[in-house]
Amino acid sequence: MAAIETQPGFEIVGREDFSDAAYSLIIRHPLMARVAKPGQFVTVMAHEASERIPLTIADFEGDGGTITLVVLAVGRTSKKMQQTCTVGSSLFAVDGPMGVPSPLDRSKKVVCVGGGLGVAPIFPQARGLRANGAHVIGVLGFRTESLVFWKEKFEAICDELILCTDDGSAGIKGIVSDGIKRAIERHGDIDEVIAVGPPLMMKACAEVTRPRGIKTMVSLGPIMVDGAGKCAGCRIEVGGETRFACVDGPYFDGHAVDFDDLVGRIRRFAKQRQVKARSWSKDCLMMCEVAPAAGQASATEGSSETLLKLLELPDPFDEVPGG
Repeated sequence: MAAIETQPGFEIVGREDFSDAAYSLIIRHPLMARVAKPGQFVTVMAHEASERIPLTIADFEGDGGTITLVVLAVGRTSKKMQQTCTVGSSLFAVDGPMGVPSPLDRSKKVVCVGGGLGVAPIFPQARGLRANGAHVIGVLGFRTESLVFWKEKFEAICDELILCTDDGSAGIKGIVSDGIKRAIERHGDIDEVIAVGPPLMMKACAEVTRPRGIKTMVSLGPIMVDGAGKCAGCRIEVGGETRFACVDGPYFDGHAVDFDDLVGRIRRFAKQRQVKARSWSKDCLMMCEVAPAAGQASATEGSSETLLKLLELPDPFDEVPGG
């Protein structure tokens, strides 16, 4: 689908902070809300001079005229958005919807898997599949109970929900691949598994389903850069062919994706990213404006060590609080 032209100024009407690094924004965009489909994404400009960043559409309400974006603060733009995007403010541009929509009518019984921040983009998939008559089993994974979010939303649209935490503080003790195994033990007729999360998590999901011959789709949206197919930063090897996550995906056959090549390439400059992240965190002029997560004190009330901890940018391809 061709991108929809937008005009500057898209009001933020809601926000929720899931952790120090993850937050959601509800944007008023009636046209986008009417035409968006599960699996698609948008590109966002926070202000006129900012870079464009791709973000998955985590929810959309056609009647309410809003879309929901979930953001992980991993770079300068997403960190500044974390500080400045409050209810009542606006984004300069929101373009889309982009990406290939996910088919919703091909499976009778499907497992929708979200790990950490991947829980958000799997939600519209699960809701759409259920609306099309599929039996939907949700598998959600978090490090600990305090990081769990949207559990009630999934309970409302899933036939079954398996919650996993690394420490066993909520649901079963284990990771999402353990949840998939439990679903397979209960159901011998699963048609498809759809997984969203860090690359290593999605690889583990694909390895669980591979010997059982269960179709497995994974989202490679997190590796996008410009979202328009121009930078080639999201190139991947799928079945021996070079593809681009932004224009050919973001969903691909998890059994055909070369995860070893993908992970090796994105980790190639890990040290450089860490150096740049620390440099920016220490020099940031808006240190005292970091928006606190729910239940936390304002950053201005903490020590300098606390401020630097809040500003520390996580590696988007590692496990981090909330994503």
